[in-house]
Amino acid sequence: MPFVPKKTKKKVEAGYKTIYLRQNVIEEIEKIARENDTSFNNVVVSMIERCLEEEHLD
Repeated sequence: MPFVPKKTKKKVEAGYKTIYLRQNVIEEIEKIARENDTSFNNVVVSMIERCLEEEHLD
């Protein structure tokens, strides 16, 4: 099943972190963001949250 980012929801308490990604990873995330009319940040957050949810299901 293809990855689909979550819809942007109401703002919640958040913080900032800097991460370094390979250029090919950045390009893939940007492509997903364009295809889903959302932001790079929303795609990354959605991916992290999905991975964390799957971890808790195991």
